[in-house]
Amino acid sequence: MMRVNEASWDRAVRMLAGIVLLFVAWDGLVSGVPGIVSAVAGVVALSTGIVGWCPAYTAAGLSTRRAATAGHCPHCESLNER
Repeated sequence: MMRVNEASWDRAVRMLAGIVLLFVAWDGLVSGVPGIVSAVAGVVALSTGIVGWCPAYTAAGLSTRRAATAGHCPHCESLNER
């Protein structure tokens, strides 16, 4: 199962970057191979921002999300155990 490994700010930046990259590709500001790369990068950035999980972070063992503090609430403790 995927765990969220992106903080809220990271997700917001990814979604904004994804929207900008898709707009640049869709509007034709860049064309050809750079346009295709922009579109693909936009889809990846937007989708990882929406989902909150980055496979590259998982592969590298990274996370920008803070761990919930122990004892905060039973729900947070169960999330940390997964």
